[in-house]
Amino acid sequence: MSEPSSAVPPPSKAQVLLRRSASTLVLWTVILAALFSGNAFISDGVFILLIAVLALAGLIEFYGIAAKRGMVNFKWCGLVGGLLLMVGTFLQLNGKLGINNSPARVNDFETSFLILFVLGLCVRQFVSKTNAAGLTAIATTLFGLMYVPWLLNFIQKISFFPFPVGSSVDAGKYFLLYFILVTKFSDMGAYAVGSLIGKHKMIPRISPAKTWEGFFGAIVVSTGASIAFVHFFGAKMVGMNYLHATMLGIILSVAAVIGDLIESLFKREAGVKDSGKLFPGIGGILDLLDSLLFNAPLMYLYLRHVLIP
Repeated sequence: MSEPSSAVPPPSKAQVLLRRSASTLVLWTVILAALFSGNAFISDGVFILLIAVLALAGLIEFYGIAAKRGMVNFKWCGLVGGLLLMVGTFLQLNGKLGINNSPARVNDFETSFLILFVLGLCVRQFVSKTNAAGLTAIATTLFGLMYVPWLLNFIQKISFFPFPVGSSVDAGKYFLLYFILVTKFSDMGAYAVGSLIGKHKMIPRISPAKTWEGFFGAIVVSTGASIAFVHFFGAKMVGMNYLHATMLGIILSVAAVIGDLIESLFKREAGVKDSGKLFPGIGGILDLLDSLLFNAPLMYLYLRHVLIP
């Protein structure tokens, strides 16, 4: 007589959604609580610490995925460069390394840093005695830096955005909270609607679980969350109205799905299901950040060129 199987059944879709929501809520609650603490040392210190940790952890996962694909990379150069980029941008935004409230100055710093980083990678390849795939190593290391720390840097730019005189002192924090909530409601809308009624696959060769029903669910839920947030907190957000809320809800939800698909493409090529196992129901850092990475620059550009031209 055979013994009963001790295998643990896989979690239901409702359990997965709950775990994802809980993991996301806990992490971003810590970050946002620090931002709104009212203490500059706590808000700035905890903010840059957590953002830098997320960037470095995500970068480690990316280089790990690339290595599983057989792509050589200069991991430590990327990690040191990513940390310097994040901290340098933070100091620029706070006026510690240049003129405060100058987006152009911050952009010049990042551009200069990336130029020096590429030169540094070339020098690193010059002194390598074993790596014969210099082009692959340089390209993979540079792409990792731009995919995670550089894109994540736009979260800092949103939080410290130079709003016009007379605006709420917490305007940047409200826009950051808005951007995170709208993006994450897109994720939850896509998963919930796709799980319930999803039948038509989007790109099954990249992500078999994603459906067109889930895609449109992401747009509807995200846009609804955007309008609701502006209804309650619009007075704190310079230039925001229902038209901008609708436009941003659509833009951010579509970009969130694309960002998720891009990470799925990387994982599919490397033959892994999740980028890591740090967050229950989500996976790794990149699984948490994928939808935010491309949304952050879109939110920043909308702020700078549409809302606050």
